Amino acid sequence: MKRSKRPRIRPTALALLLASAALWLSLAPSAQQPSGEAVYKARCAGCHDQVTPRVPNREALAKMSSTRILRALDFGVMMPVAYPLRRDERVAVASYLGTTARDPEPPAAAFCRDRTVRIAAGSTPRWNGWSPTGANTRFQTAAAGGLTGDQTRRLQLRWAFAFDGDVSAFNQPTVLGSTLYVGSAGGMVYALDTASGCIKWSFQANGPVRSALRAVQVPLGTALVFSDLVGWVYALDAANAKVLWKTRIEDHEATRLTGGAAVDNGIVFVPVASWEESRALGAAYPCCTFRGSIVALRAADGSQVWKTYLIDGPAKQTGTARSGTPQFGPSGAGVWATPTVDTRRGRLYIATGDNYSSPTTATSDAIMALDIKTGRIVWTRQMTKNDAYNSACGDRGANCPTENGPDFDFGSSVLLVTAGSRELLLAGQKSGIVWALDPDRMGDVVWQQRVGRGGVNGGVQWGMASDDRQVYAAVSDVARVPRPGASAQDPQRTMLSPTEGGGLTALALADGAKAWSVKPPACSATPGCSPAQSAAVTAIPGVVFSGSLDGHLRAYATADGSVIWDVDTAREYSAVNGVKGHGGSLDGPGAVVVGGMVFVNSGYSRFGGMPGNVLLAFAAH
Repeated sequence: MKRSKRPRIRPTALALLLASAALWLSLAPSAQQPSGEAVYKARCAGCHDQVTPRVPNREALAKMSSTRILRALDFGVMMPVAYPLRRDERVAVASYLGTTARDPEPPAAAFCRDRTVRIAAGSTPRWNGWSPTGANTRFQTAAAGGLTGDQTRRLQLRWAFAFDGDVSAFNQPTVLGSTLYVGSAGGMVYALDTASGCIKWSFQANGPVRSALRAVQVPLGTALVFSDLVGWVYALDAANAKVLWKTRIEDHEATRLTGGAAVDNGIVFVPVASWEESRALGAAYPCCTFRGSIVALRAADGSQVWKTYLIDGPAKQTGTARSGTPQFGPSGAGVWATPTVDTRRGRLYIATGDNYSSPTTATSDAIMALDIKTGRIVWTRQMTKNDAYNSACGDRGANCPTENGPDFDFGSSVLLVTAGSRELLLAGQKSGIVWALDPDRMGDVVWQQRVGRGGVNGGVQWGMASDDRQVYAAVSDVARVPRPGASAQDPQRTMLSPTEGGGLTALALADGAKAWSVKPPACSATPGCSPAQSAAVTAIPGVVFSGSLDGHLRAYATADGSVIWDVDTAREYSAVNGVKGHGGSLDGPGAVVVGGMVFVNSGYSRFGGMPGNVLLAFAAH
């Protein structure tokens, strides 16, 4: 554990300039900027110097803005090719290829006539962050949700908002009163009117914003705390987007912040994960040195209270790969999801990822309890031992560790629930198993239940939900099949199976017994269509919402699993902000239910899913 203060950037004129899109491209973690021309020749020219209708050529790229190109590299159409690149390499090649022109502002008609954001203390209705409460059950009460089972059957589209230039929509919205806050793959953060979707304000972050946005009371009002996928944490004034503070909380180049912050008593707890698992694809990459951590910051000014690394000591050289590149370890154990707050016990619960390289550690694939005041690790319960895996293992590349998986890490938050007279911690794993642990007995296993097959992209991916009787676990179990007519050399020689994957199961909290389990229907043979249910689940009294890679958002009756509402989001939309909108796969965040409305993002292009760029709002009619 490290307890040191890190430098902060305060909202001076310089800090505000650094937040602009123009200077976004100059932000790079290394002191020596790589050559954009060299990166292009080595990694891009093979495709973009050719003449083909599927790929923009060099001349077409020269007419695009650098910010647009970087967005495509960070989390757009080029991400499958670009994610092994360091961020400074992506910045360099985008700057080399594109123009310095700014992306156009939204049209005036997209903004609200009255842009005032009114946030009273305890504003209702609300959905704040990853889950309405720090227990991370993703359960919305009847009073806050304002939606019954009968009203759910009558949900219809109220409005659609499109994220210009994006191919994924993966941020969990926050709703305070009549204002919805949402981030985007392009790094834009918006405050929208819940009734109409008009824009109240917007803010450009340094990188894609995937983490849930968390509103926190600070001395000057309400701060909106969130992070981006290149390592920065921000606090904005929720009323006007003024930067209160921002800080980079981890020096490692491959830092990736996906999980939303948890909050307790004015302190925000930020989980830290990494892209390094993908960097290992390159045989010349010295794999691997990243260590997952939790960082506690004061919400008022961003100063660090404590930082706990989940692997002891920096990685050391362990040998050389077949390519002759040095190898390092231990590494990994990142935290992908929002921590869970237990104020009664003074604990913070987290779920960790796998190791990236050998040797393995006892803190990977684990549920851990930290002291909320000091960050001290109180106990660790590991669910899968000796799980070292990185992206090189797909083709048994030079950087694949000898363990080679099984890649059964945790990507979702721990749930703190009450089952009769006791409390339990529930965790869904990529192995396809749901675990129940005793928080008073050092995480002893109370019960376990298999809900899916599990795998590298299988099992429980992004989150379960629970009411006072059951926990609802959706599984991915996505599968791939040969693409018709593709050659063995075609990089897109496989596609998602339209028939395999998915499933939603209800388990009794007390003992894990299955109440019911239902499978989704198979989808069409459209590329990217899959019945896998990777997205986080959301529950209200009597209803559970689950999204699928086929683009469908379905509402199930909690009594028996029957589908009471089903909408296909994978279509074109006339967006209220004048941007061309299209829905796609539902993955990552789940539905947000608040004030009689349901909000969901549609579009997820990674892993072969269907691209999309819309936030959809539904209401009963």
